[in-house]
Amino acid sequence: MNMDFGLFQKQSMKLMMTNELRQAITILQYSVLDLNEYLHEQQLENPLIELKDQETQEEIARQKISDETPIYDYKSKDEGDNDYSPMDHLSEQEEGLQDYLLNQIRLLHLQPETRRIVTYLALSVDENGYLKQTAEEFAADIKEPLEAVKEGIKLLQSFEPFGVGAFTLKECLLIQLHHLETKDPLTESIITNHLDLLAKNQFKKIAKAENVTIEDVQMVADFIQTLHPKPGSLFHNEPARYVIPDVTVVKVKNEFVVRLNEQHMPKMLMNQQYEKMMQNKDGDTQQYIKQKYDQFQWLKRSIAQRQQTILSVTEAIVRYQLDFFVHGPSHLKPLTLKKIAEEADVHESTVSRATTKKYVQTPRGLYELKYFFNSTVGRDSSESSSSERVKIYMKRLIDEENKQKPLSDQKIAELLKNQFEINVSRRTVAKYREEMHIPSSSQRKRFS
Repeated sequence: MNMDFGLFQKQSMKLMMTNELRQAITILQYSVLDLNEYLHEQQLENPLIELKDQETQEEIARQKISDETPIYDYKSKDEGDNDYSPMDHLSEQEEGLQDYLLNQIRLLHLQPETRRIVTYLALSVDENGYLKQTAEEFAADIKEPLEAVKEGIKLLQSFEPFGVGAFTLKECLLIQLHHLETKDPLTESIITNHLDLLAKNQFKKIAKAENVTIEDVQMVADFIQTLHPKPGSLFHNEPARYVIPDVTVVKVKNEFVVRLNEQHMPKMLMNQQYEKMMQNKDGDTQQYIKQKYDQFQWLKRSIAQRQQTILSVTEAIVRYQLDFFVHGPSHLKPLTLKKIAEEADVHESTVSRATTKKYVQTPRGLYELKYFFNSTVGRDSSESSSSERVKIYMKRLIDEENKQKPLSDQKIAELLKNQFEINVSRRTVAKYREEMHIPSSSQRKRFS
């Protein structure tokens, strides 16, 4: 074997990931909102790009209305209400938990030191309304006496929503219990001493320890479920996230037709002023304009390719899952990325990118395209069912079960086989039950 050093020529072929190809792949996996934001970023970098918002049907209809017609019909709400104003259409900003607590502090006549402590504590509660530090740690942070901090915590726990300012779940429930008009010693004792057993539905042990009937424990458990374990969750500080469907499936006569939803994506045009500059004979200017023109054309082709790919993939999904659109989710078939890739004549990775964060509006509701891909459950192809279908039938069986004798996982597996011809194991039933956040049969059992 020759181990000498030297210079040798070798010819080979390999795939190079160009910037344009990387851009096309990135655009494909963008959602409508992400793509909209990306196009506005490209507009800042490329002066040839000019974006124009698509006119919605509502805007087109509004343009047809005569100029004499007011935008707001001041008498539409109440013919006799002269105080009606367009300002009534403005929505108020939602108040957060900490703002709600601070507003209650402002209404109290407190000493400056006490106000400072309670304000600090109110700003320290987490999104669920709990305090994550001990009273000693708070005292060290704000350099105040421990007794003063404890009094501040006690004052905070008297605020609404009841249960705020607690350190543990047990304390949170007890605070809510103490603010009720009627007192129940049994409920207080069960929360104080048997909360762990209550979470496991071990009502017999609780009844024996408290010397009461199982029915009494069941009634206490039902009442405790009406309390809020996370009082701070009643306030939402995060802005609402809107989902815009990329495609729409509509039923036309007896067929389901797939249409692209392009009204929320701006129309990309070329700036006419810079288009004229392409005739400029200046070398540097012409070279710059040509470079930006090539970027514009590639971006336009990438978007068109994205739209066509999403359309063809969705059409393949609709053809394969036709029973879902006709009869509902219980008729969802097992489906893999490979199957749709073969149907749409693209690579599996392309199908994965085309269905990520993409939504379809159907006559049965809004679904993510990933929803239609389900694993196969069953011993062979003749008995196979989609995992989503199995979950639907499992949920139906559990909803209809006798709550005093709930179905075990093994019994659910037997009923799935006998009633729906779905052959699954007990372990599979347990797995899907946990995915749906359904407790076990012992935890679902009711004694009255």
